Amino acid sequence: MKIAVTVLAAALFAGPATSYFKYQRVIQTSAAGQQYVTVDEPIWKHARADLGDVRLYNGQTETPYTLMEERGGLEDGHKTVRVLQQSTVGGKTQFVIDMAGVVEYDHVDLDLAARNFVAHARVEGQDDLHGPQWALLAEHILYDLSKENLGRNSVLRLPLSTYKYLRVTIDGPVKPADVLGATSEFRQEQKAVWRDVGGPPTVSAAPEEPARGPGTRVQRKGTVLKFTVPENVPVDRVTFTIDPAQTNFRREVEIQNDQGQSIGWGEINRIHMERAGQRIDSDEYEVNCSAVGHKTIKVIIYNGDDPPLQQSARMQQRERRIYFDAPASGQLKLFYGDEKLEPPIYDYAKLFQQSRDASAAQAGAEEMNAAFTGRPDTRPWTEQHPAVLWIAIVGAVLVLGAVALRSMKTAAAS
Repeated sequence: MKIAVTVLAAALFAGPATSYFKYQRVIQTSAAGQQYVTVDEPIWKHARADLGDVRLYNGQTETPYTLMEERGGLEDGHKTVRVLQQSTVGGKTQFVIDMAGVVEYDHVDLDLAARNFVAHARVEGQDDLHGPQWALLAEHILYDLSKENLGRNSVLRLPLSTYKYLRVTIDGPVKPADVLGATSEFRQEQKAVWRDVGGPPTVSAAPEEPARGPGTRVQRKGTVLKFTVPENVPVDRVTFTIDPAQTNFRREVEIQNDQGQSIGWGEINRIHMERAGQRIDSDEYEVNCSAVGHKTIKVIIYNGDDPPLQQSARMQQRERRIYFDAPASGQLKLFYGDEKLEPPIYDYAKLFQQSRDASAAQAGAEEMNAAFTGRPDTRPWTEQHPAVLWIAIVGAVLVLGAVALRSMKTAAAS
């Protein structure tokens, strides 16, 4: 009896098993190491909306993974930067620091061989190494007071800067040969990764809105783009390609779902002109939105009384990736299509560190899982067999009725 209960409990509370998934895909990996699979339309269509039923298996062994949305952002770290042209100019030590590859920075740490000194440092910035105009960024006192046990300072603190080159001039006992190198804490921009979803839209003209009062007229002439959205696929923005011959423009854009509700609003523009002696350059061709589970999306470009833009447009989403460590041997398979499975909890996801060398693995064509059996029915026996329950209830009513009728006849005879 105890064994039977244990087996039943295992069946009822079992976690994932490959036979519980409706769909599978073979994953082609290039080599061992960190790789990823892009979530595509078949996965969006047949997996749960939160992708919580996605699993990776190497044979019958579950392979941990983490699901990442490629939003981009800024990454902080340390980078060794090159020191160039150490020389003496006007009796002062001067050198150039090459900051190429560091997007933003606010300080540079010099590696100086000199000891027991106090010196004045002047820092200038420039994008052209041979340009005549260098911008003054900061002036600092550098020192090494090791002999007096008072420490040292060799850090050049700067306003947040993006100059490609820094020119440092040191007035003091520091010689060119004393400048051994430099490092910088950097802020590296990681761009979002976008992928197109769906096909091109149908294009029509938007009707003018009716007047809202006597003598008034609301001009909302526009171009309507109607997209068909692949099933369950999220859409994060609409991006436009405008004819290069189109001169300066600025148009409001509204994005609506299939119920006509606004889910995104913004503008697209191309502005290249001079005002008050200053050059203005602006190019905006994307409008963000938040659309999940809609069959169609309507985009309206409000033109006013201007002619429609010569344009094309496409829906996009931030790429979702399934990162994992590819095994050295064995065949990985991706499984999904188990609505009752809870999202996984892996140490791999908690401690995940994305590798700069992570490569894309290829997911094969979607196939029905030949071993699919579905999960055991965990509902109570009465819910699984409601007809039997009703038959029993009706039978009990009939028996009770017969007993009551017989009792009435007996009472009447006596």
